[in-house]
Amino acid sequence: MKDIILEEFKKNALFRLDESLRMICIALSKIEEDDLWRLPVENGMSLGNQILHSCGNMTQYIISSLGIQEDLRKRDLEFVVDKSITLDDLLQKLKTTVEDSKRTIEKTTPEKYKEIRLVQGFELSGVGVVMHAVEHFSYHTGQIAFWVKQLTQEDLGFYDGINLNTKNN
Repeated sequence: MKDIILEEFKKNALFRLDESLRMICIALSKIEEDDLWRLPVENGMSLGNQILHSCGNMTQYIISSLGIQEDLRKRDLEFVVDKSITLDDLLQKLKTTVEDSKRTIEKTTPEKYKEIRLVQGFELSGVGVVMHAVEHFSYHTGQIAFWVKQLTQEDLGFYDGINLNTKNN
């Protein structure tokens, strides 16, 4: 018998990954290539580093841990400014990472979602791994949106055409 709660959890995790990717693509379409590696504050993270870090986290938590693949993450490199990496390169890396993460979430068995594993020093079930990675990606999506709004002084239009004042039924 199908686990309805697990299926709903997976469906919502996939939706949230797609939503964050959609918002990041919109936000980054509004910047110039020169803005990619600018820091919002002295000890802040550039937009480029936000993308590298988000990819590293999803890869370690979802693709490696949940997907039972070797953990090859080099976290410190996610915070190095590398101006040779273009916006197109970063977006392609992000899209590939999200798609690989979604495939892993979809194909993982119910048993693997219950299994406790050690990830980045934390003991998490498969459900906990996905919750962490999705929440982490969402957190950085908000940071990216905020920094792009600061750079452009524009509304990003994430929900253009949708009435967000509609009341619940």
